[in-house]
Parts: sequence; structure tokens; C-alpha cells
Amino acid sequence: MPERNQVLSSAGGDSERIPAAGPAALLAKPVQIGSVTLPNRLVLGPMAGVTDQPFRRLCREQGAGLVSMEMVSANAVKYGNKKTFEFIRIAQDEHPVSMQLFGPDPETMVLAAERLYDMPYDILDVNMGCPVPKVVKNGEGSALMRDPKRAEAIVRALVKASDRPVTVKIRAGFNDKEKNAVEMAKRIEDAGASAVAVHGRTREQYYSGKADWSIIREVKEAVSIPVIGNGDITSAKSAEQMLSETGCDLVMIARGARGNPWIFRECLHYAATGELLPRASVRETAEMMHRHMDLQLEDKGDHLGLLEMRKHIAWYTTGLPDSASLREKINRAATREEMEALLSAWVESAAQRRS
Repeated sequence: MPERNQVLSSAGGDSERIPAAGPAALLAKPVQIGSVTLPNRLVLGPMAGVTDQPFRRLCREQGAGLVSMEMVSANAVKYGNKKTFEFIRIAQDEHPVSMQLFGPDPETMVLAAERLYDMPYDILDVNMGCPVPKVVKNGEGSALMRDPKRAEAIVRALVKASDRPVTVKIRAGFNDKEKNAVEMAKRIEDAGASAVAVHGRTREQYYSGKADWSIIREVKEAVSIPVIGNGDITSAKSAEQMLSETGCDLVMIARGARGNPWIFRECLHYAATGELLPRASVRETAEMMHRHMDLQLEDKGDHLGLLEMRKHIAWYTTGLPDSASLREKINRAATREEMEALLSAWVESAAQRRS
């Protein structure tokens, strides 16, 4: 399948026209999750250290139908962790937005939901897929894949306590011998959840190898609530393929959106026209990085904002000319002015090579 880094335009610069199949058109159609109507079927997946407010706003501007916040520790909320409350801000222009909680038991999760009641999120999501050891060893995240009864109890308690739709994100299973996503999804549906997202990898895989989309199809065939397919979505074509192969109702894009908020625009354009847009130009990429930097520094201040931008610039420029040299210089930049000058010089160098 064509990926973003492949050139899809002809020598004359026109987009390649490929007729969009039925599933592709579905990407742009509204869908209901509980009481919340999403304008389309494209979901920005939650990523720790990535889906902060600035990045969510960029993806929403590019057309994401639902944006997900970084996952929030229920225990951190319970104990009033200051840092946690600092990063769960929501802007007016990023709705609909999903807040994701992770925690070990129904009581802690409900207490956290109650303390976050005044936050203006639209959907409450439960993380049962995080593979990080420090999360799993506490019986949280993907550890719950090994305890379906406790997982079901958490969902049931949150559905009862929450005035907003509750959704759940799971994995294919804990490992290849324990692929129990179908059982988990049935329990989640029975507990009253409004949707379930399925990442086609096991906890043991982390993010390596290939996502098993057949598991997503099996879940879709087993439950009646909306199913969100997740794993290896990096282009409009792979989003279409996910819908076609699994029958899922929505597509979740996570790592495929890093350095590529345009992926949502690309998917919607393909759904509407059948055209596969070419990769963003160097100039357009630089403009997006400048916009991202403005939002990042406004949200987190100059010091932390600049540190955060280093990884984003690495993602934005992967595969582009002189990207390795740019990243090396960016990682030494100490001020906004230095970073902006480096980006401008990079754009100018690219323009000279084309002339």
C-alpha cells in the first residue's frame, strides 16, 4: 500500500487519481458514539508525550473526527498530582475530544472520573492496552487483558458513574497464546460501553511486527457497538483497507499521525474525490512546524516547548532532504529564534536545489 513517504504525484505535479472504493467514502461519514456525534470516522489515537493540546488542535484542524488526549493516571488524579492536572487542559476548538483514564480497579477509576467531572471532554475512554512495564506491573493498561472480570467491573462502574459515553481501548491479547480480544469486547459491550477500539497487536509485541487486522474483524463480528480499528494506519489507502478488511466502524490513527497531521486531510480528500494527495512540500512542512511551535510555546513556555519540538521536527522531516543535518542542528538550538532560522535556511536550501 502507498505510504506517505512515497511520491504519489506525477512529474507534472498533479495528484494521482485513483477511484475511491466504497469503504473509502465511509471515512467521511458521521458516526454516533453514545450521545456524541462525530463528523467523520477518523480518530487521533492517544499517545503519551504526543497528543498534547497543541498536537490535538493541529489534527483537528486537518479534519480528525475525534481527538484523544494523552492517557491520564487515575491514581495520579486520586492523589492530586499537580503535573497531571497541568496537562489535561482542553481548548474550545478541539472538540469532540476523548479523555483516556488508566487505573487498577473500579473504585480508583470512578473516583478519578468524579474529580474530572468538570473537565469539558466529550468521551471517557479506558486504557486497557498500554504495554509499558511500569503500567502493567501495577495491574493497569494491558495487564487487564489477563483479568477480564476486573476489566468488565471497571467499565460497568464507569458507565454507571459517568454522564458521558464510555469507550475502551484494548489489544489483540497479552501475547500470542492469550489472544482474547473477542471475549474482552463482549464483556465491555455487556458492561455498557459505547464503543471499543482494538489495536491488532499483543502486549508482548508492543509496537513491533505487523498488526493482526483479523482480530479486529472477529471483534466486529462479535459485538454490536461501534468498533474502532487501530494499527498500521499510515495513509489514506491503509485507512480504506482497514475498513474493507475488518468491517470496523472507525479508524484510529496514532503513530501514523506523528509528523503528519495532514493524514486526516488526506483521508477525507481521498474519501471525497478518489485522489491520493502527494506528500506535503518542504515549505508546507516548515509552515506546519512553525504553527506547531507557536502552539507548543504558548502552551508550555519557551524552554519545555522547544524541547518538545525537537522530537516533532524529527518526525515532520523524516525522509525529506537534509533532514538528518537539520535534526542535528535543531537539537542544539537553545532559542526560538535559532530554531526558526534553521527551519528557514532548510526551506531555502530545498528551494535552491529545485531551481
